[in-house]
Amino acid sequence: MTARPPPKRRPVRPPTDGESGQPEIETLPLPGGVGHPAVGMGLWGLGRWTTEDELRTKTTIARAVERGVRWFDTAEVYGGGRSERILGDVLARAVPAAPPFYLATKVSWEHLRPSQIRAALVNSLERLGRSSVDEYLVHAPDVRVPLAETLPALEALWKERRIGAIGVSNFGLEELEEAERHLGETRLVVNQVRYNLFDRDEAEPVQEYCRKRGILIEAYSPLARGVLAGRYLDGRPVAPEVKRFAHRLFDPDRLPEILARGRALRDLAADAGVPMASIALHWLRARGAAPVVGASRPEQIDDLLAAWAARPSDAVLERADAIARGVRA
Repeated sequence: MTARPPPKRRPVRPPTDGESGQPEIETLPLPGGVGHPAVGMGLWGLGRWTTEDELRTKTTIARAVERGVRWFDTAEVYGGGRSERILGDVLARAVPAAPPFYLATKVSWEHLRPSQIRAALVNSLERLGRSSVDEYLVHAPDVRVPLAETLPALEALWKERRIGAIGVSNFGLEELEEAERHLGETRLVVNQVRYNLFDRDEAEPVQEYCRKRGILIEAYSPLARGVLAGRYLDGRPVAPEVKRFAHRLFDPDRLPEILARGRALRDLAADAGVPMASIALHWLRARGAAPVVGASRPEQIDDLLAAWAARPSDAVLERADAIARGVRA
């Protein structure tokens, strides 16, 4: 009996103008004329990288491509390189987007010596199937490695056009200032930090510096692990792996008040006639930050774009800010 050939995989096709049913995601200007999408998809997988998880992640990325998402954020440490490989596999089947995809990845805090950085980038590019990335970030500083070594090594790769722009992640004010001192012909363009209505302690101390220097704040965990999209507000238990990476959000001494404020924000969204997540995302947008949203299922992409399409009024965003800070009417 002759075996049937495997079915051909349908190329992933980005939508044409107006086809997605969602307004176009605007582009934010960065130094050097780089255009940065205002919202994107993050590919951190909480360490769950089974075959089933990988298949679901591929389906989710493909859905994002089809719906017009262009900014994808990953890192060499996500799944030990699996995240980059999965993204590369999906985008290899995608019809080229117009405007093109904006790809960002990160070098681990364990690879910040010059020779390690070059090797890490080569490996990331191989997994992504690309000759360059639009944005390469230092995932986090390492006190054992001077930034005086790391930043010139990154700039050398930028000069070779292997990197479109240099960024950092989880950097405080002093680290940002130090990093910029060691760049000559280019500048930092982004600092990616945890930032949402409930978690502001990493972003607010650097916000004014970044604004003056033209450094875009990329906000990870913009929905506070789903709380700002309505998750956990009605008693759903929090998975241990979510608690592990949720900063202090789910600490027993903090959680009851967080959930109470979350329910108040949900009521505010219902009164305003918008998805709850739209308040969280556009609160960040109003502060000049670009949210990068995690998604593990295709329907979450649809939810993200529906939330982005809804624009709460300034008054709603101001009220949301007060609720999240615990200010009573």
